[in-house]
Amino acid sequence: MAAALLNKMCGDYFEAQSAGLEPGVLNPLAVEALRELGIDISSNKTQSVFDVWKSARHIFAYVVTVCSESEARGCPIFPGVTKRLHWSFDDPAKFSGTHEERLEGTRKVRDKINGKIDSFCAEHCASASYENVVAV
Repeated sequence: MAAALLNKMCGDYFEAQSAGLEPGVLNPLAVEALRELGIDISSNKTQSVFDVWKSARHIFAYVVTVCSESEARGCPIFPGVTKRLHWSFDDPAKFSGTHEERLEGTRKVRDKINGKIDSFCAEHCASASYENVVAV
């Protein structure tokens, strides 16, 4: 969600890519929560941090990790970055309850990420040249 929101909110200054420790499947709740904001990630492919790193297509100005504080030790390390930011959010894939309860939790995480990115863009876009970001 972080990469999609960053691309939408300040894509004129940053290009964000999403990666995880291992490629997997998109969380349907994240797809649904972003669709509510007019962002369609349903056809996005998942990729591992290693695959992004070894492709060497970009030098990343920032790496943003979004795993929760309790999982921070398991957050991936991305070599060669200029700045690493850690934004702790709950993992919607671990939510339990009914579909609506899990979706509501995912919306809350989406909105927290949105707020963090809004602050990031306000702080960095005025002075940034076009830079690459990876959200993991």
